[in-house]
Amino acid sequence: MILSRTTQYAIQALIYMATQPRSVKILNRNIAESLGASPTYLAKVLQNLCRGNLLYSYRGKQGGFCLQEDGEKITLMQIAVITEGHGFTKDCVLGLKVCNDAVPCPMHKQWHPIKQEIVKLLEGQTLDTLSTAVMSGKYQLADLPTALMSGLKSHG
Repeated sequence: MILSRTTQYAIQALIYMATQPRSVKILNRNIAESLGASPTYLAKVLQNLCRGNLLYSYRGKQGGFCLQEDGEKITLMQIAVITEGHGFTKDCVLGLKVCNDAVPCPMHKQWHPIKQEIVKLLEGQTLDTLSTAVMSGKYQLADLPTALMSGLKSHG
């Protein structure tokens, strides 16, 4: 909806990683399989997160990815700024180059308070909070695989 698919994958991958022991290196293919994502596309997303200093990347037989910080120190806003860019919180919803209180677009008055609430929400959510919610079993991290869904339908 508001976040790009790249940002959604980044958040999902980092939540997945936060559910694992911190010192364990996690393979891209394992994350991709768990999320139902393309390993090639996810690898690009994870490399971007490495450049943004959220992940360490290790090559070779014992390679993989791991978080640089504890999940409690990483907010969704940090992730979104890395994947969406710094304009993410400042850009006009209609894409105008100049849009502010003095020179607003037709949506500015309605969108600005919503955007502020979204920023507040993203700044207030940490990987630790979300990974704990996922590990509780009450929340899903990815869509159920199509095969599993069709299996459930045929038995129900």
